[in-house]
Amino acid sequence: MTVQYETTGSEAANKVRAALWDLFEVYDTTLGRGGLVRLRGRLLRPSDEAYALAAERLRPLGYTPLFRRRGADEFIEAWPLLLQPRPGRPWVNLVLFALTALSVLFIPGISMLLAALAGAIDLSKGLPGPLVDVPFAVTLLTIMLAHEFGHYLAGRHYGIVSLPYFIPLPGSPFGTLGAVIRLKAPPRDRRVLLAVAAAGPLAGLAVALPLLVLGLKLSQVGPIPPYGAVLEGNSLLYAAVKFLIFGRLLPANGVDVNLHSVAFAAWGGLFLTGFNLIPAGQLDGGHIAYVLIGERARQLTLAVVMALVVLGLFAWPGWFLTAGLVFVFGQTYATPLDDITRLRPWQVLVAVAMMVVFILTFTPIPLTAL
Repeated sequence: MTVQYETTGSEAANKVRAALWDLFEVYDTTLGRGGLVRLRGRLLRPSDEAYALAAERLRPLGYTPLFRRRGADEFIEAWPLLLQPRPGRPWVNLVLFALTALSVLFIPGISMLLAALAGAIDLSKGLPGPLVDVPFAVTLLTIMLAHEFGHYLAGRHYGIVSLPYFIPLPGSPFGTLGAVIRLKAPPRDRRVLLAVAAAGPLAGLAVALPLLVLGLKLSQVGPIPPYGAVLEGNSLLYAAVKFLIFGRLLPANGVDVNLHSVAFAAWGGLFLTGFNLIPAGQLDGGHIAYVLIGERARQLTLAVVMALVVLGLFAWPGWFLTAGLVFVFGQTYATPLDDITRLRPWQVLVAVAMMVVFILTFTPIPLTAL
């Protein structure tokens, strides 16, 4: 949106300046279309304290403040609107979760049906396996719920997120595309955005790791089938956990872990953690990249898209789809209302640690069909 400014001494601008007189030293005032009041100057208090007071004082006047910095200049933009979180429709979330649960539960049955339609198996001779996989479904859904409600509980504290929308995808390896949480209002500052973005992967990882250990304990090492199998890929973290349990790096010398369904679902949880932490666009990693480097995250997103295309060429074709989605939906960011306030030192460490988690959980070649 392009706004044209003109110098003004309007009544609206005077009211805004008067409300902020002890928070902001005004160098000049301009008025944009639609009643936007833009002040250029210098904050007289710490930005986080000043924003809380500015929002409180401008609300009765019908304005929402935005704090911005461009070069050496600081700006307060008073927008003539009040942000009200949009009400949700919980029944939609519940229906989508139920459909996702069915899709995940009936992965074997759906796979057999698709194989039969393709002529790969003959169902007239009976079912080659069970229609449902309860341990897999319970494990994967538990990890996903932990991840999404990590986001939800952190965001609910600030009143800015919806309940999670789960996405069923029958016939896929996991039966789902994961879930999304909608921002009902912009985050107040980068600290809030970091809290919401990091809470999901941390909660999901805290549940996935013990379930992975349990699943691997239920699994056995055996020869890799020559054909008709799908091998899961190694991330650094997954390879390390397998090494700790089995005492060697796997796969190696024609053998690998024959995964129990709990282990495969937990591996899927690790994969989704790494996927969500890709530092681009609207993914959790994209939000974390933004709180660290601001607008430069847009250039990082383009670099990530190119890297995904390269991975699609040389590692796994599925990255082509990911690159396309990141390019299309990665052009906007959840820009905070107060984009002047920066992270505290310990929060910078948390953000950097989340990027380390991304490196540890990212799987370049997720699945290989034999």
